[in-house]
Amino acid sequence: MADHCLLYYITDQSQFRGDERARRRALLDKISEAAQAGVNYIQLREKNLSARELETLARDALTVMRHSSALRTENREPRTGPPVRTRLLINSRTDVALATGADGVHLRSDDVAAHEVHQVLEGAHQPLNTDHFLVAVSCHTAVDLHRAESEKVDFAVFAPVFGKNGARGTPPAGLAALHEACQAKIPIFALGGITIENAASCLKAGAAGVAGIRLFQENKIEEVVRALRSL
Repeated sequence: MADHCLLYYITDQSQFRGDERARRRALLDKISEAAQAGVNYIQLREKNLSARELETLARDALTVMRHSSALRTENREPRTGPPVRTRLLINSRTDVALATGADGVHLRSDDVAAHEVHQVLEGAHQPLNTDHFLVAVSCHTAVDLHRAESEKVDFAVFAPVFGKNGARGTPPAGLAALHEACQAKIPIFALGGITIENAASCLKAGAAGVAGIRLFQENKIEEVVRALRSL
C-alpha cells in the first residue's frame, strides 16, 4: 500500500506566526521541506493574495522546490528507484499557473469548469516537451464527482472526510462516502481532518492518497511521509 500513497500538501501561510514577511518565509521553508521529503503535490492555496503577489510567491516556491528536489536526488539511497518530483498546482488561477510554469491548477467545486481550462490550454502557446499540465478539482458531492470524471481531470480531492475539533461548516462525509467517491475512474485524495492515525482507513476505502494543511504544516514533513508510506 505504501508505494501507492500519494501525498498532497495544501498551503495556508496565515497559520504561521509572525508578520507577513515571517509567515511567507515559514511557508517557503515548508514548501522546501515538502519537496525534499518527496511529497507528490503542493497546492499553493493563498486566496488572499493578489494575482501579482501570487505570481511572485509561485515563482519563489518553484525555485525552492527545484533546489530541494536536487538535494533529494543527490542524497537518496542507491537502488531506491527514481526520486519523486514534487509538482506545484495553483489554486483556481490558471493564468498564474501558466505564467509561472507551475505544473497545474486546482479548481474549487464552484470554480470554472475543467473543460474550460482544457480549452485555454489548447489555445496556449506552451513550449514543446513540457510535462503534462495537471487539472485537479475539489469535490463534495456525487454530482461534483460525476462532473470531474466526465471532464477528465487528473485527480479529485474529496472533502471533508473527518470532522475537526471545534470546526463549523460542512459536516464530515465519513469513510463510507469516501469509499463511494473512490469508485470514480479518477484518483481520489481524502481531505478533512486527516491524521497519520486515520490515513490508513482512507487508503483502505480506496483513496489514492491523502491531502491536508495541518497534517504537513504542524509536523515534520519527513516524518509524515515516512509514516504514511510505511502503512
